[in-house]
Amino acid sequence: MMMMMVFILMFLIGNLIFVLKHKHLLVVLLSLEFIVLSIYFFLLIFLCCNEYELYMLMVFLVFSVCEGALGLSILVSMIRTHGNDYFQSFSLL
Repeated sequence: MMMMMVFILMFLIGNLIFVLKHKHLLVVLLSLEFIVLSIYFFLLIFLCCNEYELYMLMVFLVFSVCEGALGLSILVSMIRTHGNDYFQSFSLL
């Protein structure tokens, strides 16, 4: 029960940072990775308690690494073109 409270707290803190600190792209990406880490811990606890196979965790890790690499490449591209990672300087038009 205590581990579930830790998961819920991690998930809520990650979402709070994602919603409130949206000035820099790096902070947004770090909060998304924190949310993914909390979901990974939840899946680990759930699958171990129910004695399921842990192959789904490997698939989840693959997708989370791909998401992190994609976010990092977007950050590098944005810094190369605009010189910073502020969302105000980035125009979608």
